[in-house]
Amino acid sequence: MAKVIAVTNQKGGVAKTTTCNALISGLSKMGYKVLGIDLDPQGSLGFSLGINIEEGVSLYEVFKGKATVQESVRQIDCGHFIPSNILLSTAELEFSHAGREFLLSEAIKDIKDVYDYVVIDTPPALNILTVNAYVCADDLIIPMIPEILSLLGISQIKETIENVQKYYNPKLNLTCILLTKYNKRAALTQEVADMTQKIADQLGTKLAKTTIRNSVAVAEAPAHGLGLLEYSPKATACVDYYNFVKELINGGL
Repeated sequence: MAKVIAVTNQKGGVAKTTTCNALISGLSKMGYKVLGIDLDPQGSLGFSLGINIEEGVSLYEVFKGKATVQESVRQIDCGHFIPSNILLSTAELEFSHAGREFLLSEAIKDIKDVYDYVVIDTPPALNILTVNAYVCADDLIIPMIPEILSLLGISQIKETIENVQKYYNPKLNLTCILLTKYNKRAALTQEVADMTQKIADQLGTKLAKTTIRNSVAVAEAPAHGLGLLEYSPKATACVDYYNFVKELINGGL
């Protein structure tokens, strides 16, 4: 049975999409069959993996019932992928019917267990798309950068997670907080890391032992349309992400 991982943070610029890319490419590199899903209308994850998100069937058409989920699945260098684009930005208003929280779960129920892992990227907001990811997921990963402003809004995420656990998905597990863009030489970094550990304790989760350093490869990879760990496996951030994937699947989290 596939394990479904959603990567989430309502704040932008925390390497959420990069983390999804790294998870997809890292798990594939380890021999697992992986399906990536982009729930962000910006479509950045699909673009970074080499997909033309403006052509073909997207998740929006699947949600609308205009296409099957099988028609939306694209081949990428590190598995399969379901893209999104700007059409999905209308979801909050357009999908207002009862049970809209289960759109994604229903959409992928017939293909989910073809895979070992399903990795979901979410928009930088707590909206119906994010809730769909939470309802569908087994595990949540929260990437954060070691800056004070990155700590804001975590209480809102906690409330949303608890509501989803109570009403829709009791098996949802907040697996860890992952520190990204980490620079151990910066004076503020360790202070924020200590604060993040306290937040993790309050949320009943862990702070991942692995931290993700900055790397030029992270900025370069999307232009090449490759999985991050395929593009530059020896770059510092890629080494870190590979170690994080190992920590994740080996029971360290």
